[in-house]
Amino acid sequence: MKPNLTSTLRTLLRRALRIIPPLIALGVVVWLVRSRTGPVEVEPQEEARPMRVVEAPAVDLIPRVIGYGLVDAANTWRAVAEVKGTVVSVDQRLQAGQLIAQGTRLLQINPADYELAVARLQAGIAEAEARMEELDAETANMAASLEIEQSSLTLAETSLERLRELLAQEAIPQDQIDREQRQVLQQRLAIRQLENAIALIPARRKALEAGVAALDVQLRQAQLDLDRTVIEAPFDCRLGAVRIEKGQFLTAGQVLFEAFGTDAVEVEGKFRPEQLQSLLSEEKRIRLTADLSMELLQELFDLTVMVRLRNADWEAVWPARFDRLRESVDPRTRTISVVLRIDDPYTAIIPGIRPALVPGMYCSIELQAPPRPATVIVPRTAVHGDHLFVLDAEQRLRRRPVVPTLFQEDFAAIGEGLEPGTVVIVSDPTPAIEGMKIEAITDAELISRIRRQAEGEAEVRP
Repeated sequence: MKPNLTSTLRTLLRRALRIIPPLIALGVVVWLVRSRTGPVEVEPQEEARPMRVVEAPAVDLIPRVIGYGLVDAANTWRAVAEVKGTVVSVDQRLQAGQLIAQGTRLLQINPADYELAVARLQAGIAEAEARMEELDAETANMAASLEIEQSSLTLAETSLERLRELLAQEAIPQDQIDREQRQVLQQRLAIRQLENAIALIPARRKALEAGVAALDVQLRQAQLDLDRTVIEAPFDCRLGAVRIEKGQFLTAGQVLFEAFGTDAVEVEGKFRPEQLQSLLSEEKRIRLTADLSMELLQELFDLTVMVRLRNADWEAVWPARFDRLRESVDPRTRTISVVLRIDDPYTAIIPGIRPALVPGMYCSIELQAPPRPATVIVPRTAVHGDHLFVLDAEQRLRRRPVVPTLFQEDFAAIGEGLEPGTVVIVSDPTPAIEGMKIEAITDAELISRIRRQAEGEAEVRP
C-alpha cells in the first residue's frame, strides 16, 4: 500500500506544479492592470518655420543697365591719293601715333605736270578771249561798211532813175541803162552779203563763248588736280598706319594712311531690348513708336551715360551722351547697338588716373534713366511670377498678388499690390501653406544692399 500512496502523492505534486505558476502569473497581470495609471494628455503646439524677411522700402529708384562695347573714332579720315605723281616732300610728323593739327601739310606730290596743264589752259582761254575781241572789231567794221554800201546803193538807184528819164527822151543808148542797173544789183548783193555776215556774228560769238566756258571748266579741273598734289589734315587727328615715303610714285586711288579725329570718340554698346525698355517709364513706352526721329528718341531716353575702363590698378570714367540707335538687331546675340559719344577724349587726360580714350579700347557702359521717386522695391528672390509672400500681423504667411515693373540686379520694383513697410518673405517657403506660422529673421544686410543698388550708390552688374 505504501508504494501506491507515494506514487499518488507524486502525481498530485506534479500536477500542482503545472497549475500554480500560470495562476501566479495571471494574478500578477491582474494586479498590474488594476494598479496602473492612465496616459498623460499633452496639448499640441504649432511649430513656426524660420524664414528671412525684410520690410519693403520706398526709394528714389534710378534704373540702370550695363553693357560693353569697343571705342571707335567719331571721325575717320582715310587718306587716298587723288592724283598720280611722285612724292617730293613728307612732313617729319607723318608717323603712326602722331597728333596732327587741322590744316597741317603732310605731303606734296610733284606738281610740275599739273602746273603746265593750268598754264596751257590759261593760254587757251586768253586766245579765245582775243578772238572774241577780234570779232567785236569785225562787227563794228561790217556795220560801217554796210552803212557805206547802203549810201552807195541810194546813189546808184538815183542815177538809174535819171538815166531812164534820158532814155525816154532818147538821149542815151540802152546799154548805158543796163550798165547802171547792173551796178545797182551789185550794190544790193554787197549789202545782202554784209547783212548775212552781221547776222552770223551772234552765233560765232556763242561758239567762242562756249569754247571759253569749256576751257574754263578744264582749267578748274586742272587747278583742282594741282591743289590735290598737296595733302593736308582736314581736322585735328591722330595718325594710324602710314604706307608712304618720299620718292614713292603714287597712283590715283592709292591708300596712303588713316587718321582718327581727336575731337570725339564713339562707343557702340550692346544691350538686350528688355534692358533698354526698363529705362523707360510707362508713359514714355507709350510714346515709343517706329517713326520717331533721332532727336525725339534722344529726348525720350534722356539718359545719363558713364563709360568705364578698368585695369588691375586703376579705373577711369568718362561722361558720355546718347547719340543714336543702330539700324538693326544683331542676329546672333539679339542685342541692340546703342552709339554713345564722348567729346574731347584727349583734353580730359589725367596722367596716372585717366588715359586718352582711343579706338580699340573695350569699355563698360552704364546707362542711367531719370529717378523714379517713391518706388517700392523688394529682393528679386522674393518675387514668384505675379505674386510674393508677406507676413500678416499674426506672423502668418499670406500670398500677395503684385505687378513687377522692373527687375534689376538683386531687386525688383513693384508697381501695384504692395505698400511700403510691408514685411516680405525672402526665403523660399515651399511648400507655401496659406496661414502657416513664420519665425521672422530680418535680413538687414540684404535690404541695405538692394537700397544702395536702387538709389545708384552701389556698382551695377550686367
